[in-house]
Amino acid sequence: MDPVSNTSGLHDHLGYWLRRLSDEVHSRFETELARHDVTVSQWGVMVSVFHGHDTTKAVAAHMDIDPGAVSRLVDRLTAKRLIRREPDPASRRTVRLVLTDQGQALVPVLAELADRNDHHYFGSLDSGQRRQLEQWIRRLVGETHTPPPPDNP
Repeated sequence: MDPVSNTSGLHDHLGYWLRRLSDEVHSRFETELARHDVTVSQWGVMVSVFHGHDTTKAVAAHMDIDPGAVSRLVDRLTAKRLIRREPDPASRRTVRLVLTDQGQALVPVLAELADRNDHHYFGSLDSGQRRQLEQWIRRLVGETHTPPPPDNP
Protein backbone atom coordinates (compact mmCIF):
# COMPACT_ATOMS: atom_id res chain seq x y z
CA MET A 1 0.00 0.00 0.00
CA ASP A 2 1.41 3.37 -1.05
CA PRO A 3 1.56 5.71 2.01
CA VAL A 4 1.50 8.82 -0.20
CA SER A 5 -1.79 7.88 -1.91
CA ASN A 6 -3.39 7.14 1.49
CA THR A 7 -2.29 10.40 3.11
CA SER A 8 -4.65 13.33 2.82
CA GLY A 9 -3.33 16.50 1.27
CA LEU A 10 -3.60 20.12 2.32
CA HIS A 11 -6.57 20.89 0.05
CA ASP A 12 -8.45 17.84 1.38
CA HIS A 13 -9.02 19.57 4.73
CA LEU A 14 -12.03 21.77 5.33
CA GLY A 15 -10.06 23.61 8.02
CA TYR A 16 -7.64 24.79 5.34
CA TRP A 17 -10.48 26.27 3.28
CA LEU A 18 -12.14 27.87 6.32
CA ARG A 19 -8.84 29.50 7.30
CA ARG A 20 -8.31 30.72 3.75
CA LEU A 21 -11.77 32.26 3.65
CA SER A 22 -11.37 33.81 7.09
CA ASP A 23 -7.97 35.24 6.18
CA GLU A 24 -9.31 36.74 2.95
CA VAL A 25 -12.43 38.25 4.55
CA HIS A 26 -10.37 39.69 7.40
CA SER A 27 -7.55 40.99 5.20
CA ARG A 28 -9.86 42.77 2.77
CA PHE A 29 -11.81 44.38 5.62
CA GLU A 30 -8.60 45.36 7.43
CA THR A 31 -7.41 47.13 4.27
CA GLU A 32 -10.66 49.09 4.02
CA LEU A 33 -10.61 50.04 7.70
CA ALA A 34 -6.96 51.14 7.52
CA ARG A 35 -8.10 54.05 5.35
CA HIS A 36 -9.86 55.30 8.49
CA ASP A 37 -6.95 54.41 10.82
CA VAL A 38 -8.97 51.67 12.53
CA THR A 39 -8.21 47.94 12.85
CA VAL A 40 -10.76 45.11 12.72
CA SER A 41 -10.43 44.63 16.49
CA GLN A 42 -10.90 48.35 17.14
CA TRP A 43 -13.94 48.32 14.86
CA GLY A 44 -15.35 45.46 16.96
CA VAL A 45 -15.04 47.58 20.10
CA MET A 46 -16.51 50.66 18.45
CA VAL A 47 -19.55 48.87 17.01
CA SER A 48 -20.10 47.05 20.32
CA VAL A 49 -20.16 50.36 22.21
CA PHE A 50 -22.36 51.87 19.49
CA HIS A 51 -24.90 49.12 20.16
CA GLY A 52 -24.95 49.59 23.92
CA HIS A 53 -22.16 47.41 25.31
CA ASP A 54 -20.69 50.23 27.35
CA THR A 55 -18.22 48.63 29.77
CA THR A 56 -14.97 46.80 29.13
CA LYS A 57 -16.52 43.65 30.58
CA ALA A 58 -19.63 43.93 28.38
CA VAL A 59 -17.58 44.53 25.23
CA ALA A 60 -15.29 41.60 26.08
CA ALA A 61 -18.28 39.30 26.54
CA HIS A 62 -19.90 40.52 23.32
CA MET A 63 -16.70 40.06 21.31
CA ASP A 64 -15.71 36.88 23.18
CA ILE A 65 -12.23 38.21 23.97
CA ASP A 66 -10.25 38.95 27.11
CA PRO A 67 -11.18 42.14 29.02
CA GLY A 68 -7.49 43.06 29.11
CA ALA A 69 -7.41 43.01 25.32
CA VAL A 70 -10.47 45.26 25.23
CA SER A 71 -8.81 47.66 27.65
CA ARG A 72 -5.75 47.92 25.38
CA LEU A 73 -7.98 48.47 22.34
CA VAL A 74 -9.87 51.19 24.22
CA ASP A 75 -6.52 52.81 25.09
CA ARG A 76 -5.71 52.99 21.37
CA LEU A 77 -9.16 54.27 20.47
CA THR A 78 -8.91 56.88 23.24
CA ALA A 79 -5.59 58.06 21.80
CA LYS A 80 -7.35 58.41 18.43
CA ARG A 81 -10.15 60.34 20.15
CA LEU A 82 -12.81 57.88 19.02
CA ILE A 83 -13.81 56.62 22.50
CA ARG A 84 -13.58 58.04 25.98
CA ARG A 85 -13.96 56.56 29.43
CA GLU A 86 -16.44 58.17 31.81
CA PRO A 87 -17.22 57.37 35.43
CA ASP A 88 -20.63 55.83 35.97
CA PRO A 89 -22.66 58.16 38.22
CA ALA A 90 -24.51 55.15 39.65
CA SER A 91 -21.37 53.20 40.62
CA ARG A 92 -17.96 54.58 41.50
CA ARG A 93 -16.38 51.26 40.48
CA THR A 94 -17.79 51.24 36.97
CA VAL A 95 -16.31 53.07 34.03
CA ARG A 96 -18.50 53.56 30.96
CA LEU A 97 -17.19 53.54 27.42
CA VAL A 98 -18.61 56.33 25.29
CA LEU A 99 -18.00 57.04 21.63
CA THR A 100 -16.85 60.58 20.97
CA ASP A 101 -18.78 62.59 18.39
CA GLN A 102 -16.12 61.60 15.86
CA GLY A 103 -16.41 57.93 16.83
CA GLN A 104 -20.21 58.07 16.75
CA ALA A 105 -20.12 59.51 13.23
CA LEU A 106 -17.51 56.99 12.04
CA VAL A 107 -19.31 53.79 13.11
CA PRO A 108 -22.00 53.93 10.36
CA VAL A 109 -19.29 54.60 7.76
CA LEU A 110 -17.34 51.57 8.95
CA ALA A 111 -20.51 49.47 9.17
CA GLU A 112 -21.10 50.19 5.49
CA LEU A 113 -17.59 48.89 4.77
CA ALA A 114 -18.35 45.76 6.80
CA ASP A 115 -21.62 45.28 4.90
CA ARG A 116 -19.84 45.67 1.56
CA ASN A 117 -17.14 43.24 2.62
CA ASP A 118 -19.74 40.67 3.64
CA HIS A 119 -21.55 41.19 0.34
CA HIS A 120 -18.30 40.72 -1.57
CA TYR A 121 -17.78 37.27 -0.05
CA PHE A 122 -21.30 36.12 0.74
CA GLY A 123 -23.51 38.10 -1.64
CA SER A 124 -24.01 35.10 -3.91
CA LEU A 125 -25.85 33.31 -1.08
CA ASP A 126 -29.55 33.93 -0.58
CA SER A 127 -30.79 34.81 2.91
CA GLY A 128 -31.65 31.18 3.71
CA GLN A 129 -28.21 30.00 2.68
CA ARG A 130 -26.58 32.75 4.74
CA ARG A 131 -28.64 31.75 7.80
CA GLN A 132 -27.74 28.09 7.27
CA LEU A 133 -24.03 28.88 6.92
CA GLU A 134 -24.14 30.95 10.12
CA GLN A 135 -25.95 28.15 11.96
CA TRP A 136 -23.35 25.60 10.82
CA ILE A 137 -20.47 27.83 11.86
CA ARG A 138 -22.05 28.55 15.26
CA ARG A 139 -22.58 24.83 15.75
CA LEU A 140 -19.01 24.00 14.78
CA VAL A 141 -17.57 26.54 17.21
CA GLY A 142 -19.80 25.17 19.94
CA GLU A 143 -22.23 28.05 20.30
CA THR A 144 -25.49 26.21 20.92
CA HIS A 145 -27.56 29.01 22.41
CA THR A 146 -30.04 31.07 20.44
CA PRO A 147 -28.23 33.69 18.37
CA PRO A 148 -28.57 37.23 19.70
CA PRO A 149 -30.85 39.55 17.78
CA PRO A 150 -29.15 41.57 15.04
CA ASP A 151 -27.40 44.74 16.17
CA ASN A 152 -29.62 47.53 14.90
CA PRO A 153 -29.43 51.05 16.29
